[in-house]
Order: sequence, then structure tokens, then C-alpha cells
Amino acid sequence: MGKWRRWFMESQVLSETRKPPPEEDPLPVRLEEAEAGLRLAFADCSDIVFRELQLSSFPKGLLVYAEGLVKTEELNGHVLRPLLFEGRAADDLPVSDTKKACTCQEVIRQVLQGSAVLLRDGSPEALVLSVAGGERRSIQEPSTEAAIRGPREGFNESLQVSLSLVRLRVRTPRMKTVSYSIGEQTRTGVILSYIEGIANPSVVDEVKERLARIRIDSVLESGYIEEWIEDNPYSPFPQLHYSERPDTVAAQLLEGRFAIFVDGTPFVIMGPVTAWHMMQASEDYYERFLIGSFIRWLRYVFVFIALFLPAVYIAVTTFHQDMLPTTLILSIAAAREVIPFPALVEALIMEIAFEALREAGIRLPKTIGQTVSILGALVIGQAAVQAGIVSAPMVIIVSLTGIASFCIPRFNFAISIRMLRFPMMFMAGAFGIFGMSVASVLILCHMCNLRSFGVPYLSGIAPYQPDNAKDVFVRVPWWNMLTRPAGMNGSQGESRRSVRRRLKPPETW
Repeated sequence: MGKWRRWFMESQVLSETRKPPPEEDPLPVRLEEAEAGLRLAFADCSDIVFRELQLSSFPKGLLVYAEGLVKTEELNGHVLRPLLFEGRAADDLPVSDTKKACTCQEVIRQVLQGSAVLLRDGSPEALVLSVAGGERRSIQEPSTEAAIRGPREGFNESLQVSLSLVRLRVRTPRMKTVSYSIGEQTRTGVILSYIEGIANPSVVDEVKERLARIRIDSVLESGYIEEWIEDNPYSPFPQLHYSERPDTVAAQLLEGRFAIFVDGTPFVIMGPVTAWHMMQASEDYYERFLIGSFIRWLRYVFVFIALFLPAVYIAVTTFHQDMLPTTLILSIAAAREVIPFPALVEALIMEIAFEALREAGIRLPKTIGQTVSILGALVIGQAAVQAGIVSAPMVIIVSLTGIASFCIPRFNFAISIRMLRFPMMFMAGAFGIFGMSVASVLILCHMCNLRSFGVPYLSGIAPYQPDNAKDVFVRVPWWNMLTRPAGMNGSQGESRRSVRRRLKPPETW
């Protein structure tokens, strides 16, 4: 009893001091002492069930589980019925997965993870029965990554279900999974997955070390893990990619990246990534390579529009009017004749209003969110033009910029472009095209110095690597993809030889 009380008090102090966990105590042999310790640890926890058992196979037992975290039907049919009515031994229960727990802390962890724990009087080991379940969201189509062509399955909040969806697509024992329990209060299940022989061993060792160093009270979403393990937390650009599509995760694993699954969220984070990777979507590889290349070019054009278009308008109308044709500059001047604000203030008003409408559309219920956003943009834009607050050309510029930002397939990368748009506008309003050039050089230098687990953020172009550059601007045909991305795997020569496609181009068939 003393050991249990000491451990319980140390666990309370742990959340404040964040010291390494105390040494685990062995499970008491006497059932009364073990039960008293469990009841002390689970004091005022009404959802923890203690079921005393009197059976022929052993003198006295205690079944402990968390109500709502176990499958009640499986617990009744595969555990209680065989023990109470069929006289089966505890080690012979029809449960798919059983293991032993020898310490007090392990028993508590297993109960909180959804297993049922059977303690027997006189035994120094508890039997952990895998009957975890409870209410979970079913497998549905991903809501944030809509695809015209491709699988319709998406991850849910169950860690094992999400991992199994990837395992169905990568049917090889070389796909390794390493389990972690992160969060001193939540003990959230985290699984690191990679393909042995394809993933870079140094990158895998680094991510293992970073995961092991995490000291935090709770992990409620994969974004917690992302902030702990990224290389440069102060960069506006994301250094990890997340997805709720099993086919996307499987493709990244096959390219030599790692994936981190977090219990309680459908979003799996992956790395290392590059800026070019953020511009790729799954349809690029499901459609024919000509279609995929054309759509990719279109995205790059709209990225530049999303970042530079408002700044170019501000710079040209403020400093460089002679760059425009006479008829166009006269039209713009006539539209801005009654506007009381300079172009920079006008652009800021419209951009902030547009961002507010977009955020409101996300937060509103789905049935009215899109309608309110569209009507709000039309009504507010028209009213602002008629009131002489903003000009009609500025409404067109902001609308094109908003549409362009929606063309970026990765939401976290699109947010980065939207954030950088504002300093670019300030530089254009203060110094014109020269200010935009300085800001562009600073952004480019930052991206050249940025790393994602040691991989350059502009890998393929800076530094130039022919094997990576082939999938940057053009999606080459599958029969011409002879190597995996360089820098993602370990031994470059061996890896490239091992992945060479033994296929001939279609015209030689």
C-alpha cells in the first residue's frame, strides 16, 4: 500500500515538475493490496469498473476496465461468459490479444488505454485483455482533401484503424512501426512508421530521438507533435506535411519518408518535405502525366498570383504608373478618383475583410457557411465600391488573389503564402518594385537555408538534383520514374538500383 501511495503522489508532482517518470513498482501478490492501490489511483473515477470474480480456476480475481473504452459485447462474450459459466482458465480465454503486466503503473496505463485487466490473488502478474473499442467514427471520405480520382477512404480517430488502412496498401514486413506513449496526463498513443531499406536511417534515428525528448502534459492532436519535432519553429513555411488520406501516406512511405500516427486525430504527419512537395496533389499521379503536368503548372502560376498580385498593383499604382498602358492607367485613375485612401490602405481593408469572410465561412454551420460567405463577399464588395471606400479594380485584384490561394493543394502551405502576402504589400507600398524585389530575395534566401530533417527545402532545384527535378515542374510518366527522390533514402546508389523499374516505355512494347 505504501508503494502505491508513494507512486500516486509522485505522479501528481510529475505534471508540475516534468521530471522523468519514477521507477515502476512491481505488482503486489496479494489481491487486496493491489485492489486498494488501484482504487486509490482511480479515486473519484466513476467510469472505472471493479468487478470481483469468484471462479474455480483461481481462488479470487478482480477485473478492472474503463466503461466506454471497451467493447461491452466482446467483454461479456469472450471474457466473463467463459470465466463464469464455462469454467475456462484465465490464460485460455478467446481474446485475440493478451499480454502480461507486472508493474502497478503498467496496469493503470492498460486500463486507461481501453484494455481490461484481470488480477488474480497470489499471482505477481496481471492479464491484459485486448477488448478496446467504444464509439468511434466510421471510415468516411476525407473532408479536407477532396479528390476527383482516387480512393475514397479516409483516416478516423482510431490509431489502429488508421494504421491498418496504410498496412492494406503497403503489404511488406519492411514497413516498421515504433510505438510511443506521449503526454504525462493523456498518455496518447503515437506510432512512427517507415519502410526499412527505403527510409534514410539517419532521418529515422533523428525523428526517434526527437519523439523521445518530448515532455508535455497532453497530446490532443498531431499538431502538438509537429511543433515539437520541426527544424525551424519560427519559419512561416511548414516543414512537415499532414494528410487524412491513406493512399497519400502510403505513397510518402514508398518515397522514403516517415509517417507519425497520433491517436485521437485523423491527420497523419509526414516528413521530410520540400516546397515542391507542397504543390503536389494525389490527382497528379492518378491522371495521365500530361494532365498532371498541366495542372501543376497552373498551380505554380496561381502561387505567384496569390503572393505578388496585390503587391504589384500597389507598387504600380503608387510608384510606377508608366509601366501600364495609357488607357489602363486612365481607367484605374478614374476608378480611384473618389477613393480617400492610398492603394496600400485600400488593399489592406479588402484583404482583411476577405480573410475574415473566409474564416467566418469555416466556423459557420456547413448548411449556411458557403451561402453567407458568397453573399457577404458580393454584398460587402458592391456596397464598398458604391460608397467610395474601395475601387472596383481592387475588388477584382483581391478576388483573384483569394481564388489563387485556394488552388494550393496543401492548406498549411497556402496559409504561409497568405501570411507573406501582407509584408510583401507593405514593402511594395513603401519602396515599390524595389521593395518587392528585396522581400522576394529575403524569402528565397530563407527557403534555401530551411531544412526538413536535414533535407533542403528547395531540394531538386537548390541544390540542383536531376533525379528530384524531374518531379518538380513536370510529372514524368510512370514508366520513366526510375528512381526515388534523392535525399530521402540512405545509401543513394544501392537504393536507386533497388527501386529501378524494369519496365520499357509503351512505344517499345
